[in-house]
Amino acid sequence: MTTGSSSPSSASPAPAASPVLPGASRVAAIDCGTNSIRLLVADVDPVAGTLVDRDRRMEVVRLGQGVDRTGRLAPEALERTLDAARRYAAVIADLGATRVRFVATSATRDAQNRDEFVAGVLDALGVEPEVVSGEEEAALSFRGATSTVAAVRPGPYVVVDLGGGSTELVLGTATPDAAFSMDVGCVRMTERHLRSDPPTPDEEAAARADVRAALDEAAGVVPLGRAVTLVGLAGSVTTVTAHALGLAAYDRDRINGAVLPVETVLAACDDLLHRTRAERASLGFMHPGRIDVIGAGALVWSEVVRRVHDDVAAAGGSLTEVVTSEHDILDGIAWSQA
Repeated sequence: MTTGSSSPSSASPAPAASPVLPGASRVAAIDCGTNSIRLLVADVDPVAGTLVDRDRRMEVVRLGQGVDRTGRLAPEALERTLDAARRYAAVIADLGATRVRFVATSATRDAQNRDEFVAGVLDALGVEPEVVSGEEEAALSFRGATSTVAAVRPGPYVVVDLGGGSTELVLGTATPDAAFSMDVGCVRMTERHLRSDPPTPDEEAAARADVRAALDEAAGVVPLGRAVTLVGLAGSVTTVTAHALGLAAYDRDRINGAVLPVETVLAACDDLLHRTRAERASLGFMHPGRIDVIGAGALVWSEVVRRVHDDVAAAGGSLTEVVTSEHDILDGIAWSQA
């Protein structure tokens, strides 16, 4: 699932180790999705309710390359991912994290040869990756997002984690009440439908029909109309937000917590979808690993935003804004170790 934001590359050197904060534990969380693998090393204090970043990084490895078509992890994709895992192991050791949790999501759930992946990660990091269900993925994303959003926005929340292979929707206030994992994401939709540059009207229509069918199924499990606050997570959403804000470069601090009108989000999605790859590449905030899949990510996000907006209206409410959070499943994985 989760694809992450344009945080520093995993090729960056680890910062110098600092003392662990009093009362806290230093933990490492790794989120390995269809498009990217991400690392967070943080000091977590469950009594004080604080999580302090020590290092946060992401690398686009496209682990899910071709999985939707072949049902298997491609050898080159597997090697890219394990190379990143070995670099992450060095960062974790340098910073002195005492607990490590590695969570693998959509692409690995779907792969027939996931045992090769598990063995490779165990060799690289000394921990076995957990191939979690979509429901567990949603719960972790909800915990990560609401750890910060709940202080400033009212619930119930619909938290949407838009990844490369799947999109998780979870409704709740203090804890999740309902969750559903849809098999639609930016990589999966690109490979399945959006092959032209830019996508043709027929390709776009087929992709939207696919997403809408998935949302119909999701809405039977997650009552989207109960949402008071809609929160979007992960790289497709944060990239759309950067575009909507008109950023010249990716700025995590400005993106995190951004509150945008629904119409502004939909316009940004539409613009990214219909740009050529060269036009997307010219945008200063665009991570190179997202250039070819952000059109599909924007399409999925636009359909989710419209559906939640319409379901809230049908239930007699009003949803006029969308919140973006840079705190997501990675934070949830860290909190789960506290």
